[in-house]
Amino acid sequence: MIQEIKEESSHSLNSRKNQEPRIAYFILVHRYPEQFKRLFKTIYHPENHYLIHVDQKSVSGVIQEINKFLLGYPNAYTLTSERVSWGGYSMVQSELKAMVYLLSHSLKWDFFINLSGQDFPLKSQESIIDFLAENPGKNYLKIANQSQERPNTMKRIDHYFTETNSGFSGTEAKRAFMKNVTSYIGGRWMILTRSCCEFICNSPEIKKFEDFYQNTLNAEESFFQTVLMNTSFSEEITNDDKRAVIWIPDGGMNLRPKTLTINDLLFLQEGDNLFARKFDMQIDEAVLEVLEMNLKAEKVAIFLEKALRPNESRKKVYLESASGISSSLTNN
Repeated sequence: MIQEIKEESSHSLNSRKNQEPRIAYFILVHRYPEQFKRLFKTIYHPENHYLIHVDQKSVSGVIQEINKFLLGYPNAYTLTSERVSWGGYSMVQSELKAMVYLLSHSLKWDFFINLSGQDFPLKSQESIIDFLAENPGKNYLKIANQSQERPNTMKRIDHYFTETNSGFSGTEAKRAFMKNVTSYIGGRWMILTRSCCEFICNSPEIKKFEDFYQNTLNAEESFFQTVLMNTSFSEEITNDDKRAVIWIPDGGMNLRPKTLTINDLLFLQEGDNLFARKFDMQIDEAVLEVLEMNLKAEKVAIFLEKALRPNESRKKVYLESASGISSSLTNN
């Protein structure tokens, strides 16, 4: 009986496997190779693809250690390391290069998800894949009308900024924004469809946005939002990046993500977020251990539910035999 269940479940799982969306992950890393490995293992799935960029500014040995680790994964690839500055257009460029790489290498994938090396999943890969399968053609990123909802950030586009190796230089004089374009803002974390990435990389409409945002502060938080809201792109956009983040003051009107600890578990369990940031295993490793245990338990539960779903009566027989409970007891 159990052998029959295994054979039937295997056939059903293989059939669903061919219909499941595949994910292309792009991960930006600049330190903590051991924490990156931990993240990678929790989001790994043989049908997905993983593109890694290690910041050229990383301490000695990080690039080599990560490259060595990835040798064991044929569906993992690396971009040539370049200098990426937080808040600079170089972050947008890294995302664009990642999309071009993933689109031009004959890889089969349906969704693009970007992460940092200090992110961590809140849901198993099986659960994330199920979510994407239920929401085809939908794109997820935070998005808001910049002048109306976050007017304090307008200085980022009102002035001309230049990215340098030591930071940014700006001009006192204001500059005009693009004509007939509304500026939007949100964040740099995204879940985009393949067709959305194709539009961003190939549409001639994008050129003027690239030209303008090259000299914009924190372009990674507004470039993609402004492009998608001011062009002929027509897919659905959901104002939600599916990330759990606690924002705390960082001087003036600036905010930064809090380093999450075991004390934030209740917050992490709320809502329907797929990922969270940021974590530092040197500050609190326990929170990652608990999340890993939750992911393993969820993965097992999803596998059993999917494998045994086709036949409820066989499911009952299998569970009874596995637990040692007699049918006479369950019938009472």
